[in-house]
Amino acid sequence: MPQLIRQRKVVADDWRSIDDDPTGRERALIIPFARWQAERDQWWLWDGKLGVRIGPTDSVDALERDFLRISLVAIEFGGIGEGRGYTQAQLLRRRYHFTGEIRAVGKVQRDQLFYMARCGFDAFELPDDADTAVAIAALNDFSVKYQDSSDQGLSLRRRLGT
Repeated sequence: MPQLIRQRKVVADDWRSIDDDPTGRERALIIPFARWQAERDQWWLWDGKLGVRIGPTDSVDALERDFLRISLVAIEFGGIGEGRGYTQAQLLRRRYHFTGEIRAVGKVQRDQLFYMARCGFDAFELPDDADTAVAIAALNDFSVKYQDSSDQGLSLRRRLGT
């Protein structure tokens, strides 16, 4: 079972994929984007917490009218070279002001965590064999931030007033 870091702490995952829990016993389900689109009205009235798992080619814009119902967006990473998830997280936080959990899932690696957090991710699903202490430390890899971002960090240039 993957390990979960949420808000810089290792926690038990209280969410389940709908494939693992088709009846929703756990009351917190993550539904794949395509299924959410096909069954949106049915799930809208369900009384548990809902999340949607999106892939690199899925449009964040398509979820805009659903943010009152969705508590979590899980963004899939297929590998270290896949960068569209960073943009998706930025759009969720900056354009749509999504305040729910944004979770990185898939092939998430230690070297990505600092940058993912800067884009708005606040939860990271790591492989079973990942060293979570090292992963949490990676969130503090750099003390100077050169760019503005969703984590409210001002760029070095703006802090210096130049």
